[in-house]
Amino acid sequence: MDVESSFSHVALPIFDGENYDLWAVRMESYLEALDLWEAVEEDYEIAQLPNNPTVAQVKNHKERKTKKAKACLFAGVSKTIFTRIMTLQTASEIWNYLKEEYAGDARIRSMQVLNLIREFKLQRLKESETAKQYADKLLGIVNKVRLLGTEFPDSRIVQKILVTMPEKYEASIASLENTNDLSQITLAEVLHALQAQEQRRMMRQEVAVEDAFLANNS
Repeated sequence: MDVESSFSHVALPIFDGENYDLWAVRMESYLEALDLWEAVEEDYEIAQLPNNPTVAQVKNHKERKTKKAKACLFAGVSKTIFTRIMTLQTASEIWNYLKEEYAGDARIRSMQVLNLIREFKLQRLKESETAKQYADKLLGIVNKVRLLGTEFPDSRIVQKILVTMPEKYEASIASLENTNDLSQITLAEVLHALQAQEQRRMMRQEVAVEDAFLANNS
């Protein structure tokens, strides 16, 4: 089985009207893997045809790819979205309609980025959260910013974590500051240090519980 046949069995990403940017990235990758993305682009170029192809061969080759790409897009949306695009004739028309309808113009996307960055700045570790859960929450916000086309380096996430972690993590943060160049430290290194401290604290608590149990039953 060739790569294209194998990939055709991978589940299509389904767009239901939410998180368009994430769906668009996944769908473009899916169509590229099936060699169908060029059928979505306006400047369609015919490739892999025999030498001196006839007009009929060119037309047939192009139509096959266009129909496959259109079928993928129809299958990659919810029933509600499908009713809005079912009368469109080409894959390119469908893609452009979805982009215009759900991606928003530059002003709207700029406002979305500003709101997400504001949300990022307001985040703090909750009492019930672990360092990993906190980092995942921050990454979720950052990835939305990146999908909107704005750069957001991991170093800003590292700085955010180091500045906002509560006092009980101070020992780990101080150790990182003393042994690493903070401008070079990675998110993975920060998480490893904080998770190691959480594990040590948990082990001490378990030992304390066991000692108390033994004392009460001696």
